[in-house]
Amino acid sequence: MTEALSVLFLALIVVCGMAALVVPDLLAATIIFGAFSFFSALFFTILGAPDVAFTEAAVGAVITTVFFVTAIYRTARKVD
Repeated sequence: MTEALSVLFLALIVVCGMAALVVPDLLAATIIFGAFSFFSALFFTILGAPDVAFTEAAVGAVITTVFFVTAIYRTARKVD
């Protein structure tokens, strides 16, 4: 069961990483990056590293996402 969950979360991490690179909107890419960090935190939990998972969830999924969203809203968007 653990191996199946590991493969599932690794697949979700890869999909989120590729989607964040492909999507043209910066805000959408930031949200996908937050999901990437969340799935990484869940993967670390499955591997038995709750301290690393907590750090990834706090820094990667929350703080970095908030900083990126704030930076996006403070810059002017280019209208095509």
